[in-house]
Amino acid sequence: MQKNRLDQNLLQTLDSGRKCLMPYVTAGFPNLDVTAALLDRLDRIGCPAVEIGIPFSDSVADGPVIQDSFNRALDTGFKIHALFDRIAKLRPKLKTALIAMVSMSIVRRIGIEAFMQKSITCGFDAIIVPDVPVDESKIIADASAKQNLRSILMCAPTSSAERQQQIANHANGFVYVIAAKGITGERSAVDNQLPDMIKQLRGWTKTPLIAGFGISSVEHVRNVCKVADGAIVGSAIIRRIREAVDRKCSNDQIVDQIGEYVEELMAGTN
Repeated sequence: MQKNRLDQNLLQTLDSGRKCLMPYVTAGFPNLDVTAALLDRLDRIGCPAVEIGIPFSDSVADGPVIQDSFNRALDTGFKIHALFDRIAKLRPKLKTALIAMVSMSIVRRIGIEAFMQKSITCGFDAIIVPDVPVDESKIIADASAKQNLRSILMCAPTSSAERQQQIANHANGFVYVIAAKGITGERSAVDNQLPDMIKQLRGWTKTPLIAGFGISSVEHVRNVCKVADGAIVGSAIIRRIREAVDRKCSNDQIVDQIGEYVEELMAGTN
């Protein structure tokens, strides 16, 4: 399989002795100017990859904080083609890999082949389709592979060992290891089952294992990175954006506050 930017960035980060921090942002929340500025800031901080959630009115695994950001983005007129256009303009300036997290409903509406083509053309490096189970994911995997996009699979602690092994065997890019039961959202501690789950997955795949769900502090990042190859932080970032929006902060203030928070989290990847 030909390497792409995501593979290279994860490998370089891990080879340097650091673990990988992947922030999550909602596209168009509070507007695409902030999204673009955040991607630039996160790139300069040195994040190897950033997940970009594409707003959808009925998402599957997202908790109330991210769903609220989706609703706000849609209420202000978010359009996916405007996101593609903005990513295409940004891509030449960014080293970070970009991952689209998107509902299968959106992919089907655009057309599977067309969605993959638009994604790679504008500058995405991988996709996550959380509402497609692994045993139905071949159509996504095949279409993305044709474009050299990585199709990231999610592995839940509630899945059977057989299902987890199936996910590991089909993994590329990285395995999104769900570090907590339930929907996305901040939690007081990381699930104590995570180390055993990571150990088991490592017996089945050499693909990097990046953990997400419930990670919100530098302590969480540090604890996760003791066993996993990196950490994904989503709801805690989106909550801070929402609070800044509700305080009527300017776009620049929002970007500065999130940038400072992600810089703090990066300390847990050493």
